[in-house]
Amino acid sequence: MILYLDSSAIVKRYLAEQGTDDVRRLFARASYLGTSLITRAEITAAFARAAKMGRLQQEAALAAAEAFGRDWIRFVRLGVTEKLIEAAGSLAWQFRLRGYHAVHLAAALEWRTRLGRQITLVTFDNELWAAAQQNELDVFPVDLQLLPKCCVPR
Repeated sequence: MILYLDSSAIVKRYLAEQGTDDVRRLFARASYLGTSLITRAEITAAFARAAKMGRLQQEAALAAAEAFGRDWIRFVRLGVTEKLIEAAGSLAWQFRLRGYHAVHLAAALEWRTRLGRQITLVTFDNELWAAAQQNELDVFPVDLQLLPKCCVPR
C-alpha cells in the first residue's frame, strides 16, 4: 500500500483524535509513506498551536514534535519546485482549495505519475478529500463526508 498523507492525517499519529487508530494501522501496513516537505512545518506548527491554545501541555506537544521528528525519515519527502507550485496554483483555482492543500494534491499527483502506480491520499480535510477523488486518487477514509469536521489544531 502506497500512501500519501497530508498533515491532517499525520498529526493523528501523535495526537488522540477521531481517526487516530485508523492512521496508526495505516502506518503499520504501508509499503511507502509519502508527503510534501511543507508537512514538516505544518505538523510542527500544529503541535505548537495546540500547546499555545491549551489543547496540549507544553511537554506533550514537545514530545509529539520529537516523535514526529524521529519518524520523518520514514517518509518519501516530495520537494516543492516551481513546477509543483504552478500545478498547485491551477488545482487551487479549479477546486477552490487552500494553498497548502493544493500543494499536497499536486505532490500526490506528481508522485503517482512518477511511480506509475496508484496511491492513496490520506486526509481528513473535506475539500482536499473531494478534490483527490475528482483526480482519480484513492482516498482514505472512504467515507469522509460522513465524519464531522476534524479537530486538528491549527
